[in-house]
Amino acid sequence: MRLVVLILFFSITAAAQRQVTVFFDFDKSDLTPIAQEQLKSVFSNPTLQITKIYGYCDWKGGSTYNDSLSYARVDAVYKFLKERKVKTDSTFEGIGFGKNFPQSKTQAENRKVTVSFIESKADSRAEEHKESFSSEILKLKVGENIKLENIYFYNNSARIRSGSESTLYELQCVLEENPNIKIEIQGHICCQQNTDVNDISSARAKAIYNFLIRNKIHRNRLQYKGYGSSKPLYAVPEKTEAEADANRRVEIKILEK
Repeated sequence: MRLVVLILFFSITAAAQRQVTVFFDFDKSDLTPIAQEQLKSVFSNPTLQITKIYGYCDWKGGSTYNDSLSYARVDAVYKFLKERKVKTDSTFEGIGFGKNFPQSKTQAENRKVTVSFIESKADSRAEEHKESFSSEILKLKVGENIKLENIYFYNNSARIRSGSESTLYELQCVLEENPNIKIEIQGHICCQQNTDVNDISSARAKAIYNFLIRNKIHRNRLQYKGYGSSKPLYAVPEKTEAEADANRRVEIKILEK
């Protein structure tokens, strides 16, 4: 059963953050016509920026399947809005919760995605720089590298932190729109001169690889490798935290175009 889209508006601190919830058909990740029209209506205002997209499922099916389905719903909403040039805030995060949330007794109400957004007054020059990431990738020649900006990991971990999703989704979109591109995802660490304890650089590169695989980028187009601290931008040990941050990075290398 299709539900009329529910819109909830609320304020968080001083910023006027608002939210729209759209519902999905059973076992589907495609946006319904009702959901599409609602999103078009809400985001007809060009000053709005997305801060969060959260996906959910009902309790039917296994946890792994529902996790994937909830992420597919997040992805469907993200792509729909990006195709309409809706911008993402620098704090953007997209998360699929599967069925792990307080469930409504009405199962159809659990098949949903919530989109949080704010009205932005950001510097247009910053937005232009943000939007140039895709074009920078396309300008690369075979064998050239580019750093993935704004990719954050927990300390000594390959777990990706909130705030990284915008770059990841943009990379995904570039690969979807340019099916001949093949890349190597390269992980680098800081602070360790001769070893990579627990092979964190490989694990972080693989985390990006897994994100792309989960979002339907074919594995034949992707490689990943950890380089430890063998290719620092600054000499190890680093003199400042800024140098350590620069060495602690993930890059992509163009293998084919």
